[in-house]
Amino acid sequence: MTKVDLVNKIAEKLDYSKKDSEKALNAVLESITDSLAAGEKVALVGFGTFEVKERAERTCKNPRTQEEMIVPACKVPGFKAGKGLKDAVAK
Repeated sequence: MTKVDLVNKIAEKLDYSKKDSEKALNAVLESITDSLAAGEKVALVGFGTFEVKERAERTCKNPRTQEEMIVPACKVPGFKAGKGLKDAVAK
């Protein structure tokens, strides 16, 4: 499913225009992004939890040259599915 498909589904289910549905979806995504950027955790009960995870610095090998290189530490977004989402997918 693409973002366009999701906007169409929202418009269909809520009887909104596609333009209003896109605005609503963008507002939700922007709010989640802003919260994660601020280091906050976003919990949507029954759906799941978005949070920022820290990845430690590590060494790896370049597959072409076999040269060892260091991958710096970084922060990455993570998602853990909630019980409601897990149950819905398992059916």
